[in-house]
Amino acid sequence: MINLEYITSQVALLARQTAIFVKQAASEFKRESIEYKGLNDLVSYVDKQAEERLVAGLSKILPEAGFIAEEGTAQKTDDQEFAWIVDPVDGTTNYMHGLPVFAISIALMHHNRIVSGVVFEINREESFTAWLGGGAYLNGTRIYVSSAKHLKDSLLATGFPYYDFKQTDQYLAILKELMQKSHGLRRMGSAAVDLAYTACGRFEGFFEYNLKPWDVAAGTLIVQEAGGIVSDFKGGDDFVFGRELIAACGMFSELKDVIETHWNQE
Repeated sequence: MINLEYITSQVALLARQTAIFVKQAASEFKRESIEYKGLNDLVSYVDKQAEERLVAGLSKILPEAGFIAEEGTAQKTDDQEFAWIVDPVDGTTNYMHGLPVFAISIALMHHNRIVSGVVFEINREESFTAWLGGGAYLNGTRIYVSSAKHLKDSLLATGFPYYDFKQTDQYLAILKELMQKSHGLRRMGSAAVDLAYTACGRFEGFFEYNLKPWDVAAGTLIVQEAGGIVSDFKGGDDFVFGRELIAACGMFSELKDVIETHWNQE
C-alpha cells in the first residue's frame, strides 16, 4: 500500500509552490481575460496554467493515478484505481474580483474512497492536510472541529446558487430558519475554504448544493479526520459526487434536521 502520509506531504508542498504562481498572477490579472464555461461559471488562464502545473507535479508523485480535474487538463480512465481530484483555484470568482478568499484543493481517491486531501488557502498561506486514519492538520499542527453541541451556539457557512436556481425558494427557507437559530451565516465563495474552516473550528458547520467533486473532495476528508461528520442532505454518503453536502461538528443532527425540513429535490 502507498504511504499516504508521505504522499500528502508531497502534495502539500506542490500546492504551496503552485500557490506562489497563483498569487503573483493576481497582481497582473485583467478581467478582459475572463472566459465563461457556462452561466456565471468563470475560468481564466490562471486556472488553466495552475492546473497544468499541478497535473505535472502530481503525475510524478503517483504516476499510476488518473485525474478528475476541473479544467480537464487530464482525465481518469476506467482501469485506474487511483485518481487525483483537482481544483487549481477554488474561489475563481473571488480571485477575478480581487477578493482574497481562494484555495488550491487536491484529493487522492482510491477506487471510490478519498484517502488524502490538501486544501491550501493561498492568501493566508494555510495548508490544511489529512490522510485516511492519520488525522487533520493546519500547517503541521493537529486540528479538530468545534466542540459546540448545539445549533444555537454555531456560526455556519454556506454558498448561494449561481447557475441552477430551480430550488432557490427551498434554499432561502433553510437560510431564513438558520438565521434565527444560529450565530449567523457566512458566504465565503470557496467550498474548499468553508470545509477547511469547519475542520479547524472556525465554522461549526457548512452546507451547500450544486457542488462539484473538485470543490469538496479534499475538504470533506479533512473535516472527517478532524472529528466532524459529513453527509449529503439525506444523511447518506453521496457527498463527493452527489452535488450536495452537510459538514459539521457535534450539532450536525440539528443542522441536518433544518435542511431536511425544507429540502425536496422532486
